[in-house]
Amino acid sequence: MSNTPSTTASPLRKILVTSALPYANGSIHLGHMVETIQTDIWVRFQKLRGHHCLYVCADDAHGTAIMLTAEKNGVTAQQQIDNVRKEHETDFAGFSIGFDNYHTTHSNENKALSELIYNRLKANGHIAEREITQAFDPEKQLFLADRYIKGTCPKCKTPDQYGDNCEACGATYAPMDLLEAKSAISGATPIAKASKHLFFKLPEFTAFLQEWTRAGHLQPEVANKLAEWLDSGLQEWDISRDAPYFGFEIPGESGKYFYVWLDAPIGYIASCQHYCEKNNLDFNEYWAADSTAEVYHFIGKDIINFHALFWPAMLSSAQFRTPTQVFAHGFLTVDGKKMSKSRGTFIKASTYLKHLDPEYLRYYYATKLTGGVDDLDLNLEDFVARVNSDLVGKVVNIASRTAKFINKNGSVLSANNPNPVLWQQFCDASETIAELYETREFGKAMREIMALADSANEYIAEMAPWSLAKDPANAQQVHDICSLGVNCFAALATFLKPVLPTTMRDAETFLNTTLQWNSTLSYLGEHTINTFKPLMTRVDVKAVAAMVEASKEEQTAPETSTAATESSNEWLTQEPIAPEIEFDDFAKVDLRIAKIVNAEHVEKANKLLRLTLDIGESRNVFAGIKSAYNPEDLIGKHTVMVANLKARKMKFGMSEGMVLAAGPGGKDLFILEPHTGAQPGMRVM
Repeated sequence: MSNTPSTTASPLRKILVTSALPYANGSIHLGHMVETIQTDIWVRFQKLRGHHCLYVCADDAHGTAIMLTAEKNGVTAQQQIDNVRKEHETDFAGFSIGFDNYHTTHSNENKALSELIYNRLKANGHIAEREITQAFDPEKQLFLADRYIKGTCPKCKTPDQYGDNCEACGATYAPMDLLEAKSAISGATPIAKASKHLFFKLPEFTAFLQEWTRAGHLQPEVANKLAEWLDSGLQEWDISRDAPYFGFEIPGESGKYFYVWLDAPIGYIASCQHYCEKNNLDFNEYWAADSTAEVYHFIGKDIINFHALFWPAMLSSAQFRTPTQVFAHGFLTVDGKKMSKSRGTFIKASTYLKHLDPEYLRYYYATKLTGGVDDLDLNLEDFVARVNSDLVGKVVNIASRTAKFINKNGSVLSANNPNPVLWQQFCDASETIAELYETREFGKAMREIMALADSANEYIAEMAPWSLAKDPANAQQVHDICSLGVNCFAALATFLKPVLPTTMRDAETFLNTTLQWNSTLSYLGEHTINTFKPLMTRVDVKAVAAMVEASKEEQTAPETSTAATESSNEWLTQEPIAPEIEFDDFAKVDLRIAKIVNAEHVEKANKLLRLTLDIGESRNVFAGIKSAYNPEDLIGKHTVMVANLKARKMKFGMSEGMVLAAGPGGKDLFILEPHTGAQPGMRVM
């Protein structure tokens, strides 16, 4: 964190990173964003540490599905993939995904590389050919993949099942075994038809893969899963498809095309080559068999077999290097359930961007991501509370509480550090947080960062510079305290820069410096800062509700739409009304006007403030409003309290009443303030 170029404790590394290629047949949704945000955070961290790190990706642009969609839309396949690519790039840019190169698998580079790798596989004796029989649509004149055949299950007789397994009874079968089978494309009855197919001899790589999968290239749980497949015996992999097909024609094979999953991962190499040629670099430094660079793939756990079995085997045979590591992640659920269009939780990236700041989601995903393959849940209630509490209530709050005192005093920070112990806490945590980023334990990193934010906020609250500033004799002390606060904020901004690139770019403008993550943190010293401007606003609950509503595609009836919103997003609505009480019950409650004569944080309490109230006598009350108010902002205000509530002994002391507050919680919590003419002790009627 300084104005000097970054230097790290370890030698600089040459790193290439990829995320799985989104299919060019549909929109990006928040499930896709889990992976690209995870990857982007990791890449930005590496770059912030000074390493040479490239992030490349591409649209996966081949296959029958794209061909059929283009036909349905009345455009060519090329126009279809071009249109979708523009949409994808716009969505990714909206979330600040910093690709160094975003390409397409339908490219000259990918065609040449696919042919090169295939020819090497064939020359090495790793390609087999044989005739197979498949379902064929006589009307559309094309072979049908399993998902394009529907019929009645031959075992349990459940109708409308796909051509490989029954969702009702779990039976598996050949597509032609379906009863009353129909093509999902034309409705025609499929016929059996034979054709020659080409196969990659994957079983010949069993020994290689048994060693490679246990050599640290995979997460342990992934390696264990692959061991089950390896032990049960690998099968040859069908790498060809018959015309008509949108893709690359196989050299020397008329009417035969590479299966999309053969050329899709080769798209990683092609995108890298495209970048290198534009920037006068040698892509062989990344992909040659003897390359010393590091190559990392971020993928979903559903495509492990392609990336950790087929891909390394192909690369090995074709004399290319294999990945350094393959990182798999889990699936996304929303509010604990699978994403649903009817509930409005199947949310497109573009829909999110119309309603909410992308930095909110980047941070929330970061709090949930681990180095494992666990599923991630986007709990919308927690999403609002976590972002508002952590980013607005803790991190940004440090700058907003202290910068104004620096700006009033010439905007030059003090070089005096009034609390070396606190600053050392930040310095000591730097490499711990860096290691958590490196190992993709982002959730743990965010917890470490927020613990530091808590420490800084507690120090500022304890020193209360707003109170000290009332006496001019304390000017230097106030300046020192607030300068330390700004330094703490700068450190937090550095740690969060991979997660919040846009917000921290604005923070750099305020701090008047470029944040670098050196091996040690540097105190800014007598450094001039700019005028502080708000860096982030709270998540608006109404905007979240609007996003969910906009994502719904199916509703039972217009008049039930409100009820549907409430049932699927209960946290967005008001609390249910409590059971009725009699007037005599209410008359027992003694409500009094109370002046807040003091307010302070409660040590080791996450939600409580200690209030000293004047109602004609002094009362000590603990109130769970810490997320909404700074203590100093409450002093001198009036509120309403329940004066005859029985005193309750708490862990932190005796609470002698209750103040009234309203709101959904978090920062949206408001103490009830009576008319300013009210006097302490006056009864509320």
